[in-house]
Amino acid sequence: MRFDQPATTNPIDQGRVVGKPTPRIDGPLKTAGAAPYAYEHHELTPKPAIGYVVCAGIAKGRVAAMDLRAARAAPGVITIVTSRTAGKLGKGKMNTARLLGGPQVDHYHQALAVVVAETFEQARAAAALVDIRYETAAGRFDLAAQKPRAPLAKSGGATGQAETKVGDFGAAFAKAPVQLDATYTTPDHGHAMMEPHATLAAWNGRKLTVWTSNQMIDWTVGDLALTLGIPKSDVRMVSPYVGGGFGGKLFLRADVLLAALGAKAAGRPVKLALPRPLMFNNTTHRPATIQRIRFGADKDGRLTAISHEGWSGDLPGGGPETSVNQTRLLYAAEHRYTANRLAVLDLPEGNAMRAPGEAPGMMALEIAMDEMAEKLGLDPIAFRLRNDTMVDPEKPQRPFTQRRLADCFQLGAERFGWSKRNAKPAQVRDGRWLVGQGVAAAFRNNMLMKSKARVRVEADGRVAVETDMTDIGTGSYTIIAQTAAEVLGLPLEQVVVRLGDSAFPVSCGSGGQWGGNNACAGVYAACMKLRGLIAQQAGIAAHAAEFTGGEVRGGGKAQPLARFAGLVAEDGIEYGDIDKRAQQSTFGAHFVEVGVDAFTGEIRVRRMLAVCAAGRILNPIAARSQVIGAMTMGVGAALMEELQVDKRRGFFVNHDLAGYEVPVHADIPHQDVVFLDEADPSSSPMKAKGVGELGICGVGAAVANAIYNATGVRVRDYPITLEKLLPGLPEVA
Repeated sequence: MRFDQPATTNPIDQGRVVGKPTPRIDGPLKTAGAAPYAYEHHELTPKPAIGYVVCAGIAKGRVAAMDLRAARAAPGVITIVTSRTAGKLGKGKMNTARLLGGPQVDHYHQALAVVVAETFEQARAAAALVDIRYETAAGRFDLAAQKPRAPLAKSGGATGQAETKVGDFGAAFAKAPVQLDATYTTPDHGHAMMEPHATLAAWNGRKLTVWTSNQMIDWTVGDLALTLGIPKSDVRMVSPYVGGGFGGKLFLRADVLLAALGAKAAGRPVKLALPRPLMFNNTTHRPATIQRIRFGADKDGRLTAISHEGWSGDLPGGGPETSVNQTRLLYAAEHRYTANRLAVLDLPEGNAMRAPGEAPGMMALEIAMDEMAEKLGLDPIAFRLRNDTMVDPEKPQRPFTQRRLADCFQLGAERFGWSKRNAKPAQVRDGRWLVGQGVAAAFRNNMLMKSKARVRVEADGRVAVETDMTDIGTGSYTIIAQTAAEVLGLPLEQVVVRLGDSAFPVSCGSGGQWGGNNACAGVYAACMKLRGLIAQQAGIAAHAAEFTGGEVRGGGKAQPLARFAGLVAEDGIEYGDIDKRAQQSTFGAHFVEVGVDAFTGEIRVRRMLAVCAAGRILNPIAARSQVIGAMTMGVGAALMEELQVDKRRGFFVNHDLAGYEVPVHADIPHQDVVFLDEADPSSSPMKAKGVGELGICGVGAAVANAIYNATGVRVRDYPITLEKLLPGLPEVA
């Protein structure tokens, strides 16, 4: 199905199933422990061999010698694979560094070997006996030190532009009567998902099957085949349940490759999971940023000049953290400049983490907006709305399909009690707590991706849906079932959903908050094709066929869908240039109240509210869960999350859940989420967008702005920790 014009009335608009609060259909399986994750496919083989990764103990240099004799002689060892014994390996299109290093070492904890043994304990013990001698080389591990030498990135990510210029920013900024010039920093962040990267690999002749934890099946199958040098058709990937990804499982990682190599060498299935430290140093992370923001405004509070420059770092061949991109679209100003600059760093690979670009970018931009509002003597919401725009600021002839940022702020302000906020910092006390409120805009683009599905009428009248779409804890099973039930007129329990298998049609996959809208649009297309086949076989004109109650009705008769058992339809959604003709984005407003202990500087989040405009909400329960999870991650980024870099040896020191702090239940108060009632016909036949990443964009700044309102201390370097607050706290009487 080609989608290149806005959707008109269609079966989704019935709203009998889609849009209703629906508990996750996979919930009972997960709570009962019956949903198998990657490391838990015990039924496939009674006793797989176990792989354990040997990783580099330096960040840059080469392996001068590797002595495997003691390891090979250790009890239970079956085989050891290194780059010398693995044969010629390619590199996936989406991998920056090689997943199996040697003799060259590209980053700390890069995999150098995999030891395969009968048990985990034997593999781990033997791996400790591998004796490696290194020749170290000087590395670059400090973004601030490399910043002066960082050139423009080769691209600006999805936008394709690393530098943009509109008008004459320099001249407009110089003559602006009110100016802001401030620099903000965000640290490296880890995904810290609950389920580790894990894989079970088995060969059957030339055919390889991997049961793994992955967000994007087709991308990863292609890169695994490319790396191994085998046809893509010889690789099957199965990932029906994923215990969190946040972007860290978008691409092929070392666990998949090493399990496959180990299984080939051992001649039997091999199971492998990355220990927690390797999830931080061996896989990917969100890169640190340095961001300089300059605003020029007239005395009435209208921005005339906006500049946002971002610096980040990655391994050679990597890409930037596109922290400036939302600034190109969010606020109006005639004169504009943005730039993404990329330093070469020898740290582990930087890559996508929930809302790449906007999440760290808005942590800076939305503090800057508050600082500028204060300079102008304006309420922070009033200042933002004064600079709202209904068209792309860089291309004024290009409108937004929908832009309800003002509605989000106005409804949120009313619900949160914003009018009662004291604009003067450090004025509100609750016992020993200084209390403040902060606000920030939320913004994330809506991306359109091709997606396919297959639907089949089963003998008992149920409909089976098959697509390689994944469920990473986001509720894909449920909203896909809701879509099929709506289009085919079935009760939800009459739909069977099968996901995460490369044997199924290729979907959009899970990432970028594009999954729900696009995957369901692909299922919609397949179901509409099936409707046509059923109507034809039933002798009913397609336009006159009514699908309801598990039946197709028309021509004065009703026929149960079971009568059409065996009918199969496969189709997908394919987009024209509809997203080029108008800008598709999602919007929101975050409100936060904090308390800061006047004596110790301890910060406690007291209240949170998110108001979201994100197209049709397919399942309010799942959408709310996505947003409150994102809000929680935003609190973590604001107050505690920071990968500490050892700038001498080039690795992340706090590479486990003891040292890398994330929020726990006690850190998070009640979170209120409101979805505006809207449907965007330009997004897809579903008229939905995405919401899972919108929920994190702006939260960090709302927390920071609330802390400033509580204390009068402006912190521009995340995370906002005690030592940054204490020197500036008001005197305690």
